[in-house]
Amino acid sequence: MKSLLSIMVPPLAVCRYGCAGCCAAPIGVFWLAGIVSLIYGYRGGPLQLDGVSWYTVALGIALWAIAVVWTLITLRNADDDRCRQRSSALCGKVAAQIDERDPLDEVRKAR
Repeated sequence: MKSLLSIMVPPLAVCRYGCAGCCAAPIGVFWLAGIVSLIYGYRGGPLQLDGVSWYTVALGIALWAIAVVWTLITLRNADDDRCRQRSSALCGKVAAQIDERDPLDEVRKAR
């Protein structure tokens, strides 16, 4: 299911199975640009040909392939143990300590 979703809808696969949700937007841009290029290429492309503009279709396939590869790389890294570690810079959130001072205290003191 993960592989099929990665090929068909790469941004959704990153959001659902990956821990790096920040990659979903750029992957989505490549994926949508690929879809638009495919449709535009089949309708004649920028030269408004009577048939299919194969260069535009090839661009759409290339953009879609970039989105799929980027998704697979992101999901592979999400499967690594470093994504599940508490000290992960990619997925973890730093919890504030109870005795930690407010960083804006210094600014208030300077006034």
